[in-house]
Amino acid sequence: MATSPQIAIIMGSRSDWPVMKHAAEMLEKLGVAYEAKVVSAHRTPERMVDFAKGAKAAGFKVIIAGAGGAAHLPGMTASLTPLPVLGVPVPVRDGLKGIDSLLSIVQMPGGVPVGTLAVGEAGAKNAGLLAAQILALNDADLAARVDALRQAQTDGVPESVED
Repeated sequence: MATSPQIAIIMGSRSDWPVMKHAAEMLEKLGVAYEAKVVSAHRTPERMVDFAKGAKAAGFKVIIAGAGGAAHLPGMTASLTPLPVLGVPVPVRDGLKGIDSLLSIVQMPGGVPVGTLAVGEAGAKNAGLLAAQILALNDADLAARVDALRQAQTDGVPESVED
């Protein structure tokens, strides 16, 4: 993996990591360096502002932001950085199975885009893959690894229903 991470994975709480680790695992599978950190829009707003405003200067190219419940982290981050932000709705124990988070993340006003993925693990996995695909636009070696991963997924699907 490259020494300087170009992908940031942020989440509102450590309890989001069981979902967000799937983004990290996808990036690891593709050999893409990342940095993961807790940045809460509600409990650490100054940390969030400092991170979002400094993310580009820190060398990040894409931000993956996971959040549950009110899920303000992806949108607030997107409002403070010119970088693409990929939002992952994280289901929370006392929430609405991630639907509340999905609606909060996807319903951004015009001019402040957040690329919103599926709720939960699939969304995190796809966020990692999508972030890698964005970087692969300017990295032929990474593009080849992404192509190989996608081909392996295709090859892993059996044609019959028999074992």
